[in-house]
Amino acid sequence: MPKQKPCKGLRKRVRVTKTGKVVSVSCGSGHRKVVKGAKKNRKLTRIRVISPIAAKQIKRLLGYK
Repeated sequence: MPKQKPCKGLRKRVRVTKTGKVVSVSCGSGHRKVVKGAKKNRKLTRIRVISPIAAKQIKRLLGYK
């Protein structure tokens, strides 16, 4: 049976920390920051930790065991 290739599009969007957590940049932080309030922009700059259930699936797609 052939190996499963890692999802390269997902690899560009998320990363796995040394402790095994899956983190990503908050959505909506790319452009049109003038329209959003200052408080919202500050919250969007934070890196968010993905839930353990979704992290398990993401790790499988990235090729982690």
